[in-house]
Amino acid sequence: MAPEKPLCLPFLMLPLLTLLLTGFSPLQADPRSFVVDRERGLFLLDGTPFRYVSGSLHYFRVPRILWADRLFKMRLSGLNAVQFYVPWNFHEPEPGVYNFNGSRDLFTFLNEAAIANLLVILRPGPYICAEWEMGGLPSWLLRNPKINLRTSDPDFLAAVDSWFKVLLPKIYPFLYHNGGNIISIQVENEYGSYWACDFNYMRHLAGLFRALLGDKILLFTTDGPDGLKCGTLKGLFATIDFGPADNMTKIFALLQKYEPNGPLVNSEYYTGWLDYWGQNHSTQSIEPIAKGLENMLKLGASVNMYMFHGGTNFGYWNGADEKGRFLPITTSYDYDAPISEAGDTTPKLFALRNVIGKVEKFLLDHGYMLYRTYLSYSIFEPTPLWVPNNGVHDRAYVMLDGVIQGVLERNTDNKLYLMGKVGTKLDILLENMGRLSFGSNHSDFKGLLEPPILGQTILTQWMIFPLKVDHFVKWWYTFKLPKRPQPKDPSGPTFYSTMFPILGSAGDTFLYLPGWTKGQVWINGFNLGRYWTKLGPQHTLYVPRPLLLPRGAVNTITLLELENVPLQPQIQFLDRPILNSTVHRTLSLSPDVQNDSELMELSGH
Repeated sequence: MAPEKPLCLPFLMLPLLTLLLTGFSPLQADPRSFVVDRERGLFLLDGTPFRYVSGSLHYFRVPRILWADRLFKMRLSGLNAVQFYVPWNFHEPEPGVYNFNGSRDLFTFLNEAAIANLLVILRPGPYICAEWEMGGLPSWLLRNPKINLRTSDPDFLAAVDSWFKVLLPKIYPFLYHNGGNIISIQVENEYGSYWACDFNYMRHLAGLFRALLGDKILLFTTDGPDGLKCGTLKGLFATIDFGPADNMTKIFALLQKYEPNGPLVNSEYYTGWLDYWGQNHSTQSIEPIAKGLENMLKLGASVNMYMFHGGTNFGYWNGADEKGRFLPITTSYDYDAPISEAGDTTPKLFALRNVIGKVEKFLLDHGYMLYRTYLSYSIFEPTPLWVPNNGVHDRAYVMLDGVIQGVLERNTDNKLYLMGKVGTKLDILLENMGRLSFGSNHSDFKGLLEPPILGQTILTQWMIFPLKVDHFVKWWYTFKLPKRPQPKDPSGPTFYSTMFPILGSAGDTFLYLPGWTKGQVWINGFNLGRYWTKLGPQHTLYVPRPLLLPRGAVNTITLLELENVPLQPQIQFLDRPILNSTVHRTLSLSPDVQNDSELMELSGH
């Protein structure tokens, strides 16, 4: 039995992207924080257990114009963080002369990382090693022949203090708890490998960092297994470095002697190695690297892969090692990394991505992911937008300034033809339609697996937003929002909602959405599932009786329509499902009905 009147939904209509991307604080109710929970031995990000899977990328080894491309590829590889150094000598070429312009604009790099949805683990030194000229220390320090580098020598500390009093205040706004993406900062670098073992020097640095950055940011140290004794310091979180050939169990057990109640962290898991002039190019086989990463992730450890993209020692910036003799480092810093020196993906990258995908939530877990960019030039003629290599997994809803342009879909070669002015906002909403459960042993990654192409231009400057749609609907159901009139021509993915009481006793029923196209529906905050009325064969959704509040209470129904909504939005509750070509009767709703509290007599059995 159908209800006497179907529900009309003109009362509350809110654009999906407006709700989820512009100041919707209830999805992030917890204050921004990244801390160590020593009782449980794990990190907390905004109060939630978290571990990072990071990769090293040095902005000073990559042309600025390519930063976004490299960071985007890292994010698509499953990483959630990027780790990088700040070379002092790159920014203070002469005492008191500072350069943060062009390729030295590390603050733009921080913003690019945020656009790529990557957190940041920052390593500002003052010494960084990194196979970089003088380990990042300025050569002008040597004008004082008596200076003792990396010690509590007053002359060295004076230079360090002067530099950090310039750098760290510039970094402060980018700290995670201040709204930025820097979750932790390293103090010095592998200091336990240095001959001095000067704890006063380390205490001075720790005090300086605290004075300039405050006490909310997590400060840490990094050392190899033999350097923990002199490289760690009380009050600084200790991490360790090792590669795939090392004994993980033994090394992590050693770390726990210095950091007994903290999460395990490998800050430099080596994916390759550096090259010296006159020696063979270093390569590291894929299998042990992938296996070692998988073992650490299964253990719950946080990992940074050094390097994930090596880059190039442009100019005269290469460093040198002394291992029985002087060994200058090559211009190439390819490092046999997962992303090559030229930015190409490699078999190593895909192997590591497969490992990460087994144990970590990927870019798109369930539901929806939004990709946003802006047109960098005007398009006056219809220009094709497409994604190569079947790179849409699974449906992409394309919008220009919020106006729906069409859909790109997996396993099709369709293109959309776009026009727009420079600065026009291009949004691509990705929907996960379900991962493969039979017929393939390949990992079914979701999202944009390849950068979209507009005409002849590869689009790379993307902001990426995981949309917590279910969290929003539950908040909406709890707090309610004021009514808004329905516009004449709604466009783009949009939420619709209304409330209804039940007349009489409620039983199991089936929700029918005549005229609606495709989307998701919730009743009283419970996700009923997808509807695809336009496609079929399923035209109704099963509504179990316990989901409905009894007589006297008010129920809420919320729909996310992704494509087109009928001119008169209505819903029906039926006593049997509609599958395939089942004949049914659609009831119209007269235009003068404007009450969201109509009594519904629901069929049941």
